Amino acid sequence: MSDWDTVTILKKRAPKASTMKSEQAINAARRQGVAVDTQLKWGASSNKQHVATKNTAKLDRETEELKHETISLDVGKLIQQGRQAKGLSQKELATKINEKPQVITDYEAGNGIPNNTIIGKIERVIGIKLRGKDLGKPMVPPGNKKKCCREKSNKDILDISASHSHRVSK
Repeated sequence: MSDWDTVTILKKRAPKASTMKSEQAINAARRQGVAVDTQLKWGASSNKQHVATKNTAKLDRETEELKHETISLDVGKLIQQGRQAKGLSQKELATKINEKPQVITDYEAGNGIPNNTIIGKIERVIGIKLRGKDLGKPMVPPGNKKKCCREKSNKDILDISASHSHRVSK
């Protein structure tokens, strides 16, 4: 009989993840000599929403007070003068540029955070430059700029070409 030579191996099902995490399973694995890796999660047992971070001490040592850059008071005065020259209230100006009246109030008081999109809209409505080296000067409407030779008619080109010595091809 060769029954004594036959070896039958019954496989056990793999343990579930929840049972593998239990303390019993960990101890059993240690007894069997299996390598066990355990990690302690930081702050995992608490249900605190606002836990102090590791950088708190660093932030406390920080001496510089960090603030947002605000618009200058000079620009605020220019906005106010331009708005009043057009006969607009803060609310009307805000409506024209599709912003809240509080934005205009903040900009005129010098408390607003500079936003080029908003400043550009205000410039177009009040007609005064609020950025760059031409601060406070009237804006030139887009249609009033000098036209180039290419935008004029052929007769104008002939007249200009005679005075500017441009060549006109026929």
